[in-house]
Amino acid sequence: MASHPPLIGLTPDVVDGRIALRPSYLDSVRRAGGLPVILSCDPADVPELVDRCDGFVFTGGDDPIMEDFGCSTDPRTTSIDPRRQAFERALLGALDARVEKPVLGICLGMQMMGLHAGATLDQFLPDSLPTASNHQDGREHEVSGSLGAGRVWSRHKQALASSGSLHVVATAEDGVIEAVEAPGRGLYLGVQWHPERTTDSDLGMGLFDRLVHAAAT
Repeated sequence: MASHPPLIGLTPDVVDGRIALRPSYLDSVRRAGGLPVILSCDPADVPELVDRCDGFVFTGGDDPIMEDFGCSTDPRTTSIDPRRQAFERALLGALDARVEKPVLGICLGMQMMGLHAGATLDQFLPDSLPTASNHQDGREHEVSGSLGAGRVWSRHKQALASSGSLHVVATAEDGVIEAVEAPGRGLYLGVQWHPERTTDSDLGMGLFDRLVHAAAT
């Protein structure tokens, strides 16, 4: 491990023109031994941020603006601020050239990673999934796959319908894609659940531990 804590950059929300981030993300990075840094939402900062940060967390939030990905946004969704989406797309693009930088995507963050990799998005799960309520309102449900198995804390009404160039490494019992990773890279992992609120050690804090360890080595 490095003698100083690795710098972990976290993508924030833009709410009413202000940068905002839930403290639970920062606390989880800190507990894992990292130094959390709230990132700007300016694409011009991306090259410097990629150089200076040792790892990244793409955090949860509202819903992607799907016109950027070639289709219409469902009117029942709540779109993220366009500045956040432009920044995250630029950051993901820059990280494609820095595969040694570990990345953890959470909920919206996983969806953005998937869309960047050519995945498709089910924008309103209740239309196609009778068990959609299992994934909403902070409910816990089971996931399993090569990433591991256990109960996770979930709050989403959208999910990846396909994974693009990413590999699926966990699904829910109803088939919802719950985790993806990039083959041939270091840690590049997206999870649909919220590990900062998940009590299962491996699927909760364990993911932050993996991120910080990878960022420090």
